[in-house]
Amino acid sequence: MASITVRNIDESLKTKLRLQSAQHGCSMEAEVRNILRQVLLPSAAQSDFAVRVHQRFAALNMDTLSIPSRQEVRTPPDMDI
Repeated sequence: MASITVRNIDESLKTKLRLQSAQHGCSMEAEVRNILRQVLLPSAAQSDFAVRVHQRFAALNMDTLSIPSRQEVRTPPDMDI
């Protein structure tokens, strides 16, 4: 595996990275690897939400399900009393 050194990082950016890595329970180095992986290697899990929902439920043949008829809406109560 390769390694890189990043110089001249703003102190505020470094602080945010340190806090985020602590929240995720990992080192700053591991957090940077995760960020780079998410940005540069988008996975199928990060695809469009609608596409993922469609793929998950496509095998259920949802188009063949019957749609129940609507019920009448009840009259709202009279609040002027």
